[in-house]
Amino acid sequence: MGIFNRSKNTATSTAPADQGPDLAHLTGDYTIDAAHSKIGFAVRHAMVTNVRGEFAEYEGRLHLDGSNPAASTAELVIKVASISTGQAQRDEHLRTGDFFDAAAHPEITFTSTSAERVDGDTYRLHGDLTIKGTTRPVALDLEFTGAATDVYGAERVGFEGGTTVDRTSWGLTYNAALETGGVLIGEKVKLTLDVSAVRAS
Repeated sequence: MGIFNRSKNTATSTAPADQGPDLAHLTGDYTIDAAHSKIGFAVRHAMVTNVRGEFAEYEGRLHLDGSNPAASTAELVIKVASISTGQAQRDEHLRTGDFFDAAAHPEITFTSTSAERVDGDTYRLHGDLTIKGTTRPVALDLEFTGAATDVYGAERVGFEGGTTVDRTSWGLTYNAALETGGVLIGEKVKLTLDVSAVRAS
């Protein structure tokens, strides 16, 4: 038996397909379950491959309005020190002032400012992303992946997606030139989210 009984169509709807699923029954407040979620990133390394990593510690809250997606909100707080790329020396460097400066800026935060349904199961969440004391607007494209009731009776919703940002916009400018031309670290960073959130009791 699976952990979740998952379905995108957990309520009867007569709405046309292009209006997206009927999510009115999912309206409410949710807490992100970090044990069943992932916040990851990928950045070009040495011009030829990608380094991938994730943040292991974070917390977040969602308010979903299934009838009016524009009224939905989200907040996320990530612990910078929890960064992991699978290589301890690199992770320690990322925590220094060359990159995130975790001692002075221990948290990365995202606070939504607006939300919209793009089409079908796809939504766009606009908000303010703060890294290393600098706040910039970003837009996250997210797909609603389903609603579920787990074996403990908790109601869950799932979203996955992300965005691409220029790390230098947040003061993450460290780099090194390669002998063959180009630079060691790409400026574009792909952020990915795979979120499972539990309805607040």
